[in-house]
Amino acid sequence: MVERPIEGFFVESIEGLIFDVKGLVHPPDRVIAYIRYVPDPEGDRERRGSSIRYAKVYSLRDRELFLRTNFPEYLYFDKFLNRWFQAVPYSRLHKVYDPIAALNGLLKKRSKDRVEALACELASFLESLTGIGYECIGVSGSLLVGLHTDKSDIDLVVYGEKAGRALYRSLKTIMEGEEDALRRYTYRELLRLYELRVKDTFMPLNSFLLSERRKVLQGVFRGRDFYIRLIKEPEEYEERYGQCIYRLLGRVRIRAMVSNDRDSIFTPCRYLISQVRVLKGESPEPIREIISFRGRFCEQAFSGENILAEGSLELVESESDSYCRLVIGEHVGDFLCVL
Repeated sequence: MVERPIEGFFVESIEGLIFDVKGLVHPPDRVIAYIRYVPDPEGDRERRGSSIRYAKVYSLRDRELFLRTNFPEYLYFDKFLNRWFQAVPYSRLHKVYDPIAALNGLLKKRSKDRVEALACELASFLESLTGIGYECIGVSGSLLVGLHTDKSDIDLVVYGEKAGRALYRSLKTIMEGEEDALRRYTYRELLRLYELRVKDTFMPLNSFLLSERRKVLQGVFRGRDFYIRLIKEPEEYEERYGQCIYRLLGRVRIRAMVSNDRDSIFTPCRYLISQVRVLKGESPEPIREIISFRGRFCEQAFSGENILAEGSLELVESESDSYCRLVIGEHVGDFLCVL
């Protein structure tokens, strides 16, 4: 059972700002979370059971600009991670939105709107498919905080490594079958998705199609877009806050081979790489892995495939080790393509 907010959770500040939580490693006094919904009388979303209207802040650049202009107290420089983050101190936390508790509430709710009903149906379908239990499944995104519209996607989360791997195996099987309710995106639907993604994650169309058409954690359920994030429990994750020092070294572009894609299905996702060749920039230590805290980079490449990637080079230092990793998804120009 998750005791503190991690990936998939949302939190609300004392001013009514709503943030989505990122990652599994957080400082002891605050949670790293990025602004998502802001109170706005002219906003296009109205919270269920409330007259307060909200606007959604989309791109990472717009999120940072909004906080820097209006609420700079939610920008935070971390001494171990050595970078600025958007984060909510526990002292300024008003409410925590738990995905599992929210799904349990929806399942018991008698009168559901279309999006709520589809989310419950998909969760029930996955539970019966794998038998992982509702204690591992939750709802996230706009549905979690009551700010969804009749066109909103279905965002689900599954916690725990064992449950996540079981679900992934089942999804691969069912996506390759003839199940009508749950399916991969069509070519036309992928073109639509590309138009949305390319605004803040550039990638050539052919490379985008090659990776996206193979994915099973996203697709269409009864005519509605869905996305499922698989998230390890904090105790299953290898990193601990304060265990390592992370230093940003600039941008690099590399060519490499994926040697292990075992954790590419989780958020954050990780790819172990070999045969690394630095095409742009420099690295003082071997680059061992690629990591991303954005779900769109999950399932991006498989073991044995050659890839081209660009992102932020990070030096990871602990008492016993020192190596470099490539972090993608923090900037518009970041990408990971299969060659």
